[in-house]
Amino acid sequence: MTKPDPASRIFCALDTPDVVAARKLSHALKGAVGGVKLGLEFFAANGPKGVAEISGMPVFLDLKLHDIPNTVAGAVRSVLPLNPVLLTIHAAGGAAMMRAAAEAAKEKVEKSGGARPKLVAVTVLTSLDQGDLQETGISSKVSDQVRRLASLARRCGIDGAVCSADEITALRADCGPDFTLVVPGLRPSWAAAQDQKRVTAPIEALERGADILVIGRPITGASDPRQAALRIAGELTAF
Repeated sequence: MTKPDPASRIFCALDTPDVVAARKLSHALKGAVGGVKLGLEFFAANGPKGVAEISGMPVFLDLKLHDIPNTVAGAVRSVLPLNPVLLTIHAAGGAAMMRAAAEAAKEKVEKSGGARPKLVAVTVLTSLDQGDLQETGISSKVSDQVRRLASLARRCGIDGAVCSADEITALRADCGPDFTLVVPGLRPSWAAAQDQKRVTAPIEALERGADILVIGRPITGASDPRQAALRIAGELTAF
C-alpha cells in the first residue's frame, strides 16, 4: 500500500482573527500542507463568510461545539454548507449531544449527497495537565479521562478524537484502526513548546499512529511559513 504524502497529514492552525492574514497564509501554504485549521478566534471575528474566503484548501473547522443536543445539531447543520473536512465537538457534552451531532452530519449525504465532514471529539485539551484536571474536580489521570471520552465518542458514531501524542497508542487499541486520531500540541525539535504542556515531535506522533497532525506556530510564526511547513514534511518522510 502506498503511504500518503506526509504533507497531506499536516493541518496548519491559522490562529488569527485577521481574514486577510489567514487568506495570505493559506495561499502561501497551498501544496505544502494538507489543509488549514480555523478555530474559534477566527470564526468569532469573521463567521461563515470568513471561512468561505479561505478557498482552495481543505478546512478543519475547530469550533469545539458543546451545548445541549438540539443546539449542537443545529450548529452542525449551519456549518455544513462551508464543506469543512473536519469539525470538532466536545466529548464532555455527553452521549446524547454527540449522537445528535452525528445524525446532523449524516443529513448532508442523505439530502444532497457528497462528502460529510468527519466529526472529531475533543477529549482533554493539550494545554491541561493533571493538576489542571484536579482543579476542575476530575480525579482521573489525564490518560484515563482521554480514553473514557474517546471510547464514548466512538460508541456515539463520532469519527475520531483529538488527543495528545501520549494517548495515541491507547486510543488506537481502544477504538480501532478506522478511528481518526487528530494530534495537536506538536513541535519539531527546532521550535519552542510555548504554552502547550504536553508536546511531541511530529514524526513521533506519526510513528505512534496519528492520522492528522495539527501544527500552528512553528509554521505561522516562521519568517517563511511555506519553507517551515516543507521542512516539517521533509522530516516526516522517514516514517
